[in-house]
Amino acid sequence: MQTDPAWRKSTYSGSEGGNCIEVADGLAEAVPVRDSKDPDGPALAFTPDAWRAFITAIHTGELATHT
Repeated sequence: MQTDPAWRKSTYSGSEGGNCIEVADGLAEAVPVRDSKDPDGPALAFTPDAWRAFITAIHTGELATHT
């Protein structure tokens, strides 16, 4: 079982730097999210169900995204 998260830049983060987040994969019980500019700082942890609901709400337009 993997204990260290495998961080990746979110596909919703811009390619020009600035406001970017990283999401960790590979943990069954949580989906950690952190600021890419502060990798040693705090991370938020969502349940997988809550994370899926959040992503679905973005995809369906229920939550507005800023570009």
